[in-house]
Amino acid sequence: MNTTQLTHHDLDGYGASTVVGRFRDVRRVVHIPRYSDVGPVVETELKRLERTKAPELLILTDLGLEEVAVTFIRRFAQMNLKREAERRHRLVVLDHHASSIDQLRAQKLEPQPDPERPALNRFDTGDPDTVVLIDAERCATRMAYEQRALYAPEAGEGDADLATLVAAVDALDLWRKDRPEFLGGLALDEAFWDNVSTLIPVGHPWHDRFVGGLLMALAALLREGLNPAGIEARLGAVRLGLVDDLMAGDPDDDAGLTTRMRVARALARSEELFRPLSDGTLLSFGLDSGAFQRISDLIMEAGRAKRVVNVQRVGTLSFRSNNETALDGARKFRGGGHRDAAGGRLQSGAAFSLADAIAQVEPVLNPPAPDPDASPFAALRALKG
Repeated sequence: MNTTQLTHHDLDGYGASTVVGRFRDVRRVVHIPRYSDVGPVVETELKRLERTKAPELLILTDLGLEEVAVTFIRRFAQMNLKREAERRHRLVVLDHHASSIDQLRAQKLEPQPDPERPALNRFDTGDPDTVVLIDAERCATRMAYEQRALYAPEAGEGDADLATLVAAVDALDLWRKDRPEFLGGLALDEAFWDNVSTLIPVGHPWHDRFVGGLLMALAALLREGLNPAGIEARLGAVRLGLVDDLMAGDPDDDAGLTTRMRVARALARSEELFRPLSDGTLLSFGLDSGAFQRISDLIMEAGRAKRVVNVQRVGTLSFRSNNETALDGARKFRGGGHRDAAGGRLQSGAAFSLADAIAQVEPVLNPPAPDPDASPFAALRALKG
């Protein structure tokens, strides 16, 4: 059964995806930075699952359920009950935000507290294959670990490093300064934010492998007794080891370069990060600005494209070119700059995915030619003809 996980873009969200990935093969992980993006993302998933014949598992972790997310849960359950029993999907929602309970109640889904632990609430949607759990005393990472039987019935307990990761993230995310794991959680959080988007971008097949590997390696150091300063001192070596594994066998790799320079060469060849528009411009979504500058230069140097554009979630666009067309592109998006380096803004002001960015950029950058038959004078010309 194919598995997709939608999770928050923070330490807890990545901790949850790391835990799930240790117990189950997850085909695709979607990291959602803003709760305002949850609606469009789950709507896309619902439409996809409606068309999908084979049953799939969808896991939602740490998304802070708002009205659109609750509506999705109800619609998923209704859709699922209409499918044949052997083709029904499974939805597992694991969250810990108190506001999520309010939103579920607003749509007539009442909490059913666990008799042994009242902070753990289950919600009945009418569909036995839709499981919704809200636990105010556990972070999503810990919920994913303790509730692993919901998505991986045969799973064991995992190893000591995983338990260390769960404890550190739980202490940090719940801001429990009284716990001895709290400082370790802070160290993980700093390392996470310093590396989550600057080396292997979201959307690349290596991304979750890299971030999950980083968290697990640092958890191992915590288990060995290293303090936050010790973790920081070892971080560079940990990252280098992960990159060595990723780049193993790459004929273009040069170990004499920095980790970012080495990885940039591989990313510049990526078909997942860069999608061609109709005019040959390559478009990427949500890349770190430094990474985009480095990778776009390699793309153009290799001859893959003469112009590259990066779209950020907040709606800003960065154009790079080697034929003086970057400024031409930026001007179509109320922007300006240099001939080979310019920027602008989306008309809508935001984008939530690579597909959404393409849908907004393509018609503005490459508007379709006017149809002469659609002219108000076309009918008159036809009569005269």
